[in-house]
Amino acid sequence: MAIKHLTTAGFDAEVAAAPLAMVDFWASWCGPCKMLSPVIDSLAGQYAGKVLVGKVNVDEEPELARRFGVMSIPTVVFLKDGEEFDRKVGVMPAEAFTAVLDSHL
Repeated sequence: MAIKHLTTAGFDAEVAAAPLAMVDFWASWCGPCKMLSPVIDSLAGQYAGKVLVGKVNVDEEPELARRFGVMSIPTVVFLKDGEEFDRKVGVMPAEAFTAVLDSHL
């Protein structure tokens, strides 16, 4: 499954349809976001069919950033059944994300 670019309009429906979701809040001008992007891409492939891997551009979707209290980017929010249960802020290795995902699959 490819990465899903989420918008405010479709966010709730997309996340509710997935048993587990990982959403990367990012911006095109953000250097650390660019560093994290290959990790997110890799995880999207690794967890295809099991986890919704989404991206939210905070410049294009400021309402979602506010709703989730995103104060710095990149911020990766983990949701199960539509409810946030964990988040990671900043650039981290893939293992930081797989540990969270694997413990909730």
